[in-house]
Amino acid sequence: MDAIGYFTYALPGLGEFGDIIWAPLSGFIFYKTFGGTKGLIGGILNAIEEALPFTDFIPSFTIMYFIQNKGK
Repeated sequence: MDAIGYFTYALPGLGEFGDIIWAPLSGFIFYKTFGGTKGLIGGILNAIEEALPFTDFIPSFTIMYFIQNKGK
């Protein structure tokens, strides 16, 4: 999922405009993937992070994956 967020910069002219479309979708996918309170809060923060300019380098899905699976 993080790679999809980075992909908007691969297409010339899409960049931040693509993030306007991707941000709410990414937040929803984040919530559905991780669920519960962590998924809800993370989804909201992920949507904000994707919508803000120049913050796409943060790998939110990867970070949460490791948080969820740290004891396994």
